[in-house]
Amino acid sequence: MEMIADRGLEQLTMAALGREVGMSSGHLLYYFGSKDELLLRTLEWSEGRLGAERGRLLARPGPARARLDAYVELYVPQGHRDPHWILWLEVWNRSLNADEKGRDRQAAIEGSWHRDLVALLAEGVSRGEFRAVDADRYATRLRALLDGFSIHVAIGLRGTGRDQVLAHAREFLDETLTPQG
Repeated sequence: MEMIADRGLEQLTMAALGREVGMSSGHLLYYFGSKDELLLRTLEWSEGRLGAERGRLLARPGPARARLDAYVELYVPQGHRDPHWILWLEVWNRSLNADEKGRDRQAAIEGSWHRDLVALLAEGVSRGEFRAVDADRYATRLRALLDGFSIHVAIGLRGTGRDQVLAHAREFLDETLTPQG
């Protein structure tokens, strides 16, 4: 992750990584089998850390909306070239040729974000904090919106910085979840 943050994925070769960690590229290939596997394991490690953080913030007491805002803030990249998001983009790109096991592992990562969001939305609906929505369907749409905006932030698309994206997301949540009347 440090190499991705410092140099970007274009500089992440097995040889360069090997030099960085004091191993040969052959040794890395022995342990990981391929660069694809190395990237997917790195993503799983990074997602594990984010998942623990997400779990802590979703378990906090307080309004569901405050926790939903915290979820969105955790989801959206910190800025242009956010290493976690750059890694995600590369893994998504490589998933075109991934085997079923690799796709299942990616789906497991996506699924944990989705399940947490569905549970939070269902809680907010049940408490009357949110308007009645199908939590699973709403979560699917919200994550697609956040993915699109997050890609813009991660690649540095002008006019879509983190603060702007968070403002758009808050506005969308206000318009679609605030109980009517």
